[in-house]
Amino acid sequence: MLVFEVNPYDECVANKIIHGQQCTVLWNVDDIKISHAEEQVVSQVLTELEKEYRKEAPLSVRRGRKYNYLGMVLDYTKVGAIQVTMFDYIKNMLSDLPPIMNGKSRTPAPLHLFAVNEEALKLNEAESQFFHHYVAELLFLCKRA
Repeated sequence: MLVFEVNPYDECVANKIIHGQQCTVLWNVDDIKISHAEEQVVSQVLTELEKEYRKEAPLSVRRGRKYNYLGMVLDYTKVGAIQVTMFDYIKNMLSDLPPIMNGKSRTPAPLHLFAVNEEALKLNEAESQFFHHYVAELLFLCKRA
């Protein structure tokens, strides 16, 4: 059984040196990303995970130099570099917004940004859920991209 050391700064990341190279496993709920310089090491880690968790659900594995992980497109096609983009995530998010939110702004921070209108009506439950959902998606986007 492989034993990894959990990263002290992010408890959803674990590392182990295998064959002189760092193997990294990171996860978010049920999405896992495994990386190592040698493909057979990744296969070995997958085999260990399959042994442990196959009774819960079979693993779905995607391999390649370019793939989607948590809304990010991870592109390893350029040797020695990685390009991370979230264009599809942004397009999908924007396409789900209602037409009333279409438009442009000259600045993301107008002068009234922090002005509080005490007489403004509160959002109803559906509008509140909608607002919080999209703020969460934007925060995710900001943190990742």
